[in-house]
Amino acid sequence: MSTLQERIQEIIDQFALFDDWMEKYSLIIDFSKKLPPLDERYKNPTYLIHGCQSQVWLAAELKDGKVYFFADSDAVITKGMVAILVYIFSGATPEEILNNDFSFIDQLGWREHLSPTRANGLNAMLKQIKMYALAFSTMKNK
Repeated sequence: MSTLQERIQEIIDQFALFDDWMEKYSLIIDFSKKLPPLDERYKNPTYLIHGCQSQVWLAAELKDGKVYFFADSDAVITKGMVAILVYIFSGATPEEILNNDFSFIDQLGWREHLSPTRANGLNAMLKQIKMYALAFSTMKNK
């Protein structure tokens, strides 16, 4: 499996192939189609991301010292964005996630091309990913 930084660079490279934001949105939509179905047990308020205009569920588990994320959304662009985040961060250690500054989001150009409500949702997803990593890092250290 590739490293966290390799997965980030892979996504940056994929987005760099396109100049037009309609093509970049198509790439995000393609990722939404690749997201595995979320187990129904996670589709409840416990896993719902607050701050998103659409419904986004994000769950995580720690296995062999690495974090694996599972997600879904009822909106296709949001689902694609969370699918990309799941792809990037699944398989990373809690420490790798906590030490990541998420600057790749700016390199992708997401912040300036998202509506304010989608940008708030993205920030909420990133915050939840960090919260899972923080929780798992404290569990590992006990």
